[in-house]
Amino acid sequence: MALHFNRAEYDRRIAAVTSAMATEGLDGLLMFQQESMYYLTGYDTFGFCFFQCLYLGADGRLALLTRSPDLRQARHTSIIADIRIWTDEAGAKPATQLRDMLESLGCKAKRLGIENQSYGLTHFNGKQVDAALDGFCRLSDASDLVNMIRVVKSPAELKYVRKAGELGDLAFKAALRKTKAGADEGDILAAQQAAVFAGGGDYPANEFIIGSGPDALLCRYKSGRRKLGKRDQLTLEWAGVYRHYHAAYMRTVIIGKPSKHHAAMDEAAREALAAVEEQMVPGRTAGDVFAAHARVMDANGMKNHRLNACGYSLGAKFTPSWMDNPMFYKDNPVEIQPGMVFFAHMILMNSDAGAAFCLGRTYIVGAKKPESVSKASLEMVVR
Repeated sequence: MALHFNRAEYDRRIAAVTSAMATEGLDGLLMFQQESMYYLTGYDTFGFCFFQCLYLGADGRLALLTRSPDLRQARHTSIIADIRIWTDEAGAKPATQLRDMLESLGCKAKRLGIENQSYGLTHFNGKQVDAALDGFCRLSDASDLVNMIRVVKSPAELKYVRKAGELGDLAFKAALRKTKAGADEGDILAAQQAAVFAGGGDYPANEFIIGSGPDALLCRYKSGRRKLGKRDQLTLEWAGVYRHYHAAYMRTVIIGKPSKHHAAMDEAAREALAAVEEQMVPGRTAGDVFAAHARVMDANGMKNHRLNACGYSLGAKFTPSWMDNPMFYKDNPVEIQPGMVFFAHMILMNSDAGAAFCLGRTYIVGAKKPESVSKASLEMVVR
């Protein structure tokens, strides 16, 4: 099997989840989040775009219902022994076959948790599951049960996060070697992704973001490329990815002479990031981190140019997004703990001036202070 952790690591995770299930009074858990499946068993696939469900019983028993193309995928990448296939055919009813599987596992009249908030469970399929299990068992939303356990990373996981951080630094160096007036965005993007792959890394859970000129003010990927002008701005958001663990970064690179807006934004972003680092410690909350960001940005006259969030948790994530919870936004009460991993981003977009400036990197929360997984300088980069 192509496992990335030893069996003891998976057993520890399963024990933590079954303990949480007992606290919630659950006899079993129906998982539709690919992150939960990967975390507990190693199962690695993008087949969650179709109907599939991993069952975990209170006794630790695992059973997977999936399509035939993922049978060998599950055998090769996971510790799951009980793999069942729903039938691809006209009028297929995988939710009914899920009920049949659960009945064979003794789940009739039991209370089962279910991950309703999942990219792997569409509204259509969710309605089918509700109908198939109506009167069969009692369902209780458990969308965050596994999430709140996996948000604190083990030492074995943190090794992969640090490796992802190294790959992210290599990707930035590769991008800078290509960045100059006249350079094509496509060449820069290709260099970044190539550096991650060459270092043994993976595809990211969402596209790398690249934009220059007016597009530097965008926070999402868009199709289309341009060449850099003699005086320009280039915003990059990318991630080093290793064993699906992400270390995200964000930087705006200036081509030619920086404008007065860029200089002011650079100063505010670096000061805000330093304030955020001070709050990213055990005992503080995600809301405290955002408050520090907002306080510094607003004091520097950037209130109208900042966002209403300044970062989020990272880990082993699958498409369509590497973003995880908890997020740094106003009054978020989630307490920060050692072993959590966060991407802190200082994003400034001045639409009136047409100026952008972004600064962000990934941290591991330690006992006393956060550890940056990047070795790159935070100084403004001018090409």
